[in-house]
Amino acid sequence: MIFDYENLRLVWWLLLGVLLIGFAVMDGFDLGVAALLPFVGRNDVERRVAINTIGPVWEGNQVWLVLGGGAIFAAWPPLYAVSFSGFYLAMFLVLASLILRPVGFTFRSKIDNPVWRSTWDWALVISGVVPALIFGVAVGNALQGVPFAFDPDLRASYQITLFGLLNPFGLLCGLVSVAMLVMHGAAYLDIKAGEPVAGRARRAGGVAAIATLGLFALAGLATAFLIQGYAITSVIDPAGPSNPLGKTVVRQTGSWLANYGAHPWMLAAPGLGFAGALSAFFLFKAARPVLTWLTTSASVAGIVATAGVSMFPFLLPSSSSLSSSLTVWDASSSRLTLGVMLAAAVVFVPIVIAYTAWVFRVLRGRVTSEGITRDPHGVY
Repeated sequence: MIFDYENLRLVWWLLLGVLLIGFAVMDGFDLGVAALLPFVGRNDVERRVAINTIGPVWEGNQVWLVLGGGAIFAAWPPLYAVSFSGFYLAMFLVLASLILRPVGFTFRSKIDNPVWRSTWDWALVISGVVPALIFGVAVGNALQGVPFAFDPDLRASYQITLFGLLNPFGLLCGLVSVAMLVMHGAAYLDIKAGEPVAGRARRAGGVAAIATLGLFALAGLATAFLIQGYAITSVIDPAGPSNPLGKTVVRQTGSWLANYGAHPWMLAAPGLGFAGALSAFFLFKAARPVLTWLTTSASVAGIVATAGVSMFPFLLPSSSSLSSSLTVWDASSSRLTLGVMLAAAVVFVPIVIAYTAWVFRVLRGRVTSEGITRDPHGVY
């Protein structure tokens, strides 16, 4: 059968990757635009131009985050339990900063006072930079492994601390994430904002593209030569029961490169990350907005996919109890649950894509300073 237990697990690993890439691409430019706010807007009207490029769409884009969290909850329950509990303070920081976004949009223009508006502008900047940084830090720590363990009854214990997550490699991955999403947000502003905001976004985007290339390369070198990866050393049944303790695992430097030797097609992921960022750098200079956004989207997808294919079949390795590491083959829900969820995903994910496309078609066109001035109370 094409959808036996092993294939269902693999399909849901791929779907989880699609949902996380969808979130990074669709909500990522929102975060990037917010982070760029002080650099592209020299006065109140110009900052309102930037804000109104994302104000009508950010909430719909965040559906991808909800879908990703829901997929982890239903398809990979141990992963959900460990990550959402062990990374609790980091998740709290992300949620607190994301809450600033709708509040900032709603209240910023309620009072025509420079101090009031500047305060909310910086709140919006925080709402863009902090989630981008923390998401990258989380990926960096997943690559290193985090300290958790299961007892024989599969009860989890955690030794994860917020400051422990903010280690050098985790922060490096966080900077990759920030640079990547700033580049992506700049490309979106180049499409949606009028001048001079679009011009400043192009200049910032070029710098962010170079930063993305350099930081991504540095993270790759660190992954290859500095941090230890993980490898399964026992025979594991891909269609067997979900029991993380039923395997043996070792740590060794360079393990995360093994998949590229075994499956050379996986090199397409980092290749896409580098090629997209490099192309974006030249397209920013050529002022080709749509092509630039497509290349930054490709770069974002490639960078996110690189983490996933490098770690496969691991979902979240454990640095303190190697056998407790969670993999695609031993951390999933039952075959029935995965099958029912796949049927639901086949129906609802295309609906999400369709209404997202419709919304962006309805809201096509640039946001300009003249439009803000002409209708100051009809926009954010």
